[in-house]
Amino acid sequence: MSKQKVSAGISDREAEVLALVGQHRSNAEIAAELYISVRTVETHVSSLLRKVGVPDRRALAGRAAELTRAEPTGEAATTLPAPLTSFVGRTGERVALREAVTAHRQVTALGPGGVGKTRLALAVAADLAGAFGDGAWFVDLVSVTDPEMTGSAVARALGLGEQQGRSLDDSVLAALTDRHTLLVLDNCEHLLDGVVPFVERLLAHCPRVSVLATSRARLMVPFEQVYPVPSLSVDGGTADAVALFLDRAAALGSTVPAEQVDQVSEVCQRLDGLALAIELAAARLPTLGLDGLRASLADPLRLLVGGRRADERHRSVRAMLDWSQALLTAEDRCLLRRIAVFVAPFTAADAVAVAGYAPLEPFSVTEGLARLAEQSLLAAVPSARGTRYRALATIRQYETEQLVETGELVDVLARHLRWCLTTATALDAAEPTGDWRTRFDAAADDIRAALAWAAEQDDHRADAHALASTLARLTFSRNLIGESQLRYEQAATLTDDPAAAAAALRHAAEVAGCRMRGEDMYRLYRAAADIARTAGEQAAAARDLATAAITVFRLADTFSAPPPPTEAATLLAEARALGGDDPAAVAAVALAECGVLAHLDDAIADEPKTIVPKADSFGETTVDSTRGTASVTPREPDRRAAAEHDTAPVIGQPPATPAVRAISAGTTPAATAHAASGRTTPPTDATRPIVGSAAEPTPAATHPNAGSTAAAAAEPAAAAIVLARRAVELAERTGEPLAHSAALDALAAAQCWVGDIFAAAETARRRVELLAELPVSPASALERGNALAEAAETLIGVGDLAAARRCGEQLRDLPLLAERGDFATSRLLVADALAGNLDEVVTASGRFLDAWELAGRPRAPHLAIAATAVALAHGLRGDDRARADWLGIVDALGVTADQNAFSAIADAVLLLHHGRADKALVRLAAPPEDLDVEYVWVWRHWYTALRAEAATLTDDPRAPEFLTAASAVASGNPIASAIIDRAAALHDKDLGRLPAVAAAFEAAACPYQRDRTRSLGGDA
Repeated sequence: MSKQKVSAGISDREAEVLALVGQHRSNAEIAAELYISVRTVETHVSSLLRKVGVPDRRALAGRAAELTRAEPTGEAATTLPAPLTSFVGRTGERVALREAVTAHRQVTALGPGGVGKTRLALAVAADLAGAFGDGAWFVDLVSVTDPEMTGSAVARALGLGEQQGRSLDDSVLAALTDRHTLLVLDNCEHLLDGVVPFVERLLAHCPRVSVLATSRARLMVPFEQVYPVPSLSVDGGTADAVALFLDRAAALGSTVPAEQVDQVSEVCQRLDGLALAIELAAARLPTLGLDGLRASLADPLRLLVGGRRADERHRSVRAMLDWSQALLTAEDRCLLRRIAVFVAPFTAADAVAVAGYAPLEPFSVTEGLARLAEQSLLAAVPSARGTRYRALATIRQYETEQLVETGELVDVLARHLRWCLTTATALDAAEPTGDWRTRFDAAADDIRAALAWAAEQDDHRADAHALASTLARLTFSRNLIGESQLRYEQAATLTDDPAAAAAALRHAAEVAGCRMRGEDMYRLYRAAADIARTAGEQAAAARDLATAAITVFRLADTFSAPPPPTEAATLLAEARALGGDDPAAVAAVALAECGVLAHLDDAIADEPKTIVPKADSFGETTVDSTRGTASVTPREPDRRAAAEHDTAPVIGQPPATPAVRAISAGTTPAATAHAASGRTTPPTDATRPIVGSAAEPTPAATHPNAGSTAAAAAEPAAAAIVLARRAVELAERTGEPLAHSAALDALAAAQCWVGDIFAAAETARRRVELLAELPVSPASALERGNALAEAAETLIGVGDLAAARRCGEQLRDLPLLAERGDFATSRLLVADALAGNLDEVVTASGRFLDAWELAGRPRAPHLAIAATAVALAHGLRGDDRARADWLGIVDALGVTADQNAFSAIADAVLLLHHGRADKALVRLAAPPEDLDVEYVWVWRHWYTALRAEAATLTDDPRAPEFLTAASAVASGNPIASAIIDRAAALHDKDLGRLPAVAAAFEAAACPYQRDRTRSLGGDA
């Protein structure tokens, strides 16, 4: 990054952060760019908000351009590569190409290799960067070998990562939808099958994006404007070609006397004005002199007779390379041939590993690289990890042909493959921290190229399988999860071992789950089961089939067309038959059985399914105006939104688990028997309170104030707990933490359904502890994200804000959610808003908003509570305009104020803050016992406590009744109990009790309510 000029009081590091905020980078992207933690970025952003004096991140981004100014070239300097040499001449071509790009959205700078397309395109992009509101971006495609990776290369250049539920191509389109930018795609000719469809989609979806491509062949996309790049002018001593020769010679310390300029012009004419050929010739001037140069050029160029001009230019470059090779020593020719297999910049040590064998000595390779760089056959590029070398694409192509002619190609590619295997293995063994991403990015294109070659070689099939498997793990760690799935699937095709193939497909399925690709996950688990059966691994096949069945309803919203319940039931029957008494298979079948049977029963009965609540999912609500209460009615999942932005219950939201979905309808045999017994869930370790209360928490269904809604749900929900406990017991016996966690997830959801939030919070915390020490893998990352979200939310529900914040911070920092800043910050935003950590909410909301807007502002109801929390924070800060903006975001997310209890709680907190207890009581008018479980979910304690306070402050005659009922409901919740104690003290006009209440809030990590207590007590 270039040095920044900043306003006084902002540190150098803050200036770097501010510049990236101005580029609309997410906190995760800034952290990766600067090699610091996300938490450190948030601290810097919070500091900047205070120093700059703006209310939120959007305003800060708006001020970034004013407060920071890059030297010397502005914004384009941070997005276009800095050329290693000066740009000479081409004044007319520069103007012509600039006018073409200004007038047309897609321009292709067309010409042969070596004519100077890239340098001209870069110069024009730098000229125009200021005319594009979001600048110009350069994408170097020369090292990309797979057309399918075109979008990935563009995403990498833009600093974008992969988002759940969408491909990298889609992420790029979403990011550029409303951006006014120039995208330079360099060296397109070898990737036309990938570039052409990508550019077509880009131009169709992003109306303010322009594309400048360089290529040896036309793209043939609609509206393409071709600009043929001519050779440099060669006539006269002031010609561009002569100026280029003199400039490059002077850089090497060779000055041409004025009287010899005509001879330079003659050399340039013989080279047809080709920029690459001229630079190679100038590099030889110090050793050959001008006379020697003219003499040595004479013979090779006599071949250039006849033919079209374009053909002549191609032959000019080849002849120049023939001539350059002839001037090298045999050792240097050998070295140049061998290093041509590197598709990306490489170090001297890398070159030694691949090229340093007979007749070359390893120690001579480094010296040879320096000599080749002196002759302009290699470019020496400085980097953070030392000098790297790179050959131009034209030279690489030529030298690869030389490898074929010498018969070395297979041997050199095999050594390159071994180097890639060694490099990939070392990266796989290292922790993905510090400069790991940089090291992976430096090697990734070579690893991909080696894999593509090895996959076609029978003798290297085992190596290809190993490399594909390793690359799958590496790309997952790099958060390129779409490629990770692709590589696991590729690995499955590169082995003859059925067990290895099945294992690769399982990993691919796990990654598909991380990507919110339910159909892929279902397909891959079924494929794994088929292969496992052929390998005689019946128990493994049973687990795969059971997991496929679970996917049908656990990720239902991510299917474009989910399989019918009968199909899932068939899979379950097969799994049961195959699994026998294998503990893991029995546990998987037990977990799947509940959900599948429920769905099957619904299908047979042709009745609407009962939609069971998820911890952060909402149904459509209707309001009964005669009762003032909200009721929830099922709605069809918004599959388009789900596909776009993870509305599925795996990472985006804790799932409605199999047990809960099944037993909500009371349809399984176990549910029917349990309901008939009339028993409630027995207390166990999982139902003990986790804070404060010595008494066992009473499930809502049997609570003295429970009404008809809770009672109606009690029997099937209690039965859900029985089945979930059985799943937990069976999973625990397997000793597999992931299976155990999935079963605990089912139990926590069932406990929420009966209203026992204390037990649900404890179960969720057990999941987090169980998963804490597991190494990162697709399966563990998926499970851990779900567990942290569930734990944070239920802990907020029971008033343990400190523990909720810890879980929220871990969720925020999960690598899997680096590009899902909206969901990653969602729980922490709620905990901080309720605690009163308002500055932290405003800071973190920037990442939330960036991610949601980057995704195209999708409808995502599971994010609405977090957005409501941000609106609350702005309201408590007195910023009504920002609050209104965030309430608009809540609406855009697809949730109205009447659809969840948290909206009522947030409104009530703000109304009470402003002394409008009467309005707060109206907002909380619905009796808690009449609220649907899905509406109130984990918020019952907060709702009842605030309702009692509002009644007390308005001298409502029902206040004593509300206080008594709230005390029974919220017992054990430290914050809700303190709110009730405060209201009771105010009702009794005993202000002497308030200091103890304030201390209770302090102990519960709730400074806002502590300060409010002191204010109500007259201690301002």
